[in-house]
Amino acid sequence: MLLVFATSDKGGTGRSVTSSNVLYRSALAGEHGCYLDFDFGSPTAGAIFSVDSIARGTDRGGLHSYLQTRTERWDTVDIWTQSERRELRAKPSGAGRLVLLPGDKGGGEFPARKEVMRRCVDLFLRLQEEFTICLVDLSAGRSQAIEMVLTAIAQPELKDARGITTRWLVFHRWTRQHILAAHGLVYGEHGLLDAGTYIGHDRDELQATIRFVRTAVVEPDSPQWKGMRPPQIAWLRECDANLRELASRSGLGRTRALGSTPLDPMLQWREQLITDDDVWATKVANSETVKAFDELARGIANDGAWEAL
Repeated sequence: MLLVFATSDKGGTGRSVTSSNVLYRSALAGEHGCYLDFDFGSPTAGAIFSVDSIARGTDRGGLHSYLQTRTERWDTVDIWTQSERRELRAKPSGAGRLVLLPGDKGGGEFPARKEVMRRCVDLFLRLQEEFTICLVDLSAGRSQAIEMVLTAIAQPELKDARGITTRWLVFHRWTRQHILAAHGLVYGEHGLLDAGTYIGHDRDELQATIRFVRTAVVEPDSPQWKGMRPPQIAWLRECDANLRELASRSGLGRTRALGSTPLDPMLQWREQLITDDDVWATKVANSETVKAFDELARGIANDGAWEAL
């Protein structure tokens, strides 16, 4: 099982909506996927998957309740049967499972006490029996959720478990502020590497499991911008070149990036899964966006993209 942790230093990076779409594309390709809403302060993944009854979390015993020992089971939502979107209710032939484990309605951040940690380890081990990929959407910034999972995967039961591979995706928008923020989250004082090393991870081994995802990237030569004036295109190219240089100097360069997603109006105003109907039937989404999601889904599972640099 691939155990993938999605995080970002700032809100508004598109972390949750991109992660959801990538898991959706993996399920369409036949993988059995599970999405865990570990954004404990704002458990809104249900809205992205168009399950309106849990748009702000579940009241049937979510991940908050399970991890804090208030329940022995967690709420499980099958997207293929419970989503309100008609396009998602018809599971395509050959598709794998697509399941959401929501957080609790009204839930918030909570400390990773010893019993919480044991529950977290147990949760991941039990999901290994059902799924080929589990994507864990973490709260933005240096959150208690990050500390929790860093500690959990350092435990011998997970660290030495056969069949579980852990990977990290750090999301950032293609702007100067977001690049600097992502750098700080990973490489800065008390960042992922510092925190992981303190907990007991080997720093180099942990760094090898981290890749960056650029979101809302404006490609100056993309057909969608062909109506722009030449001075605007020239300015975009200059900005893009400066951002690439900054990313390279900040440890977020091409070799550290797993992929990128283009700026897409549908994702900006309707944070939801993009289906093939959205691209080819109603034409409200761009095919380049779906292509980017497909490439990210393949990249997550491609061991070659995660070789030590």
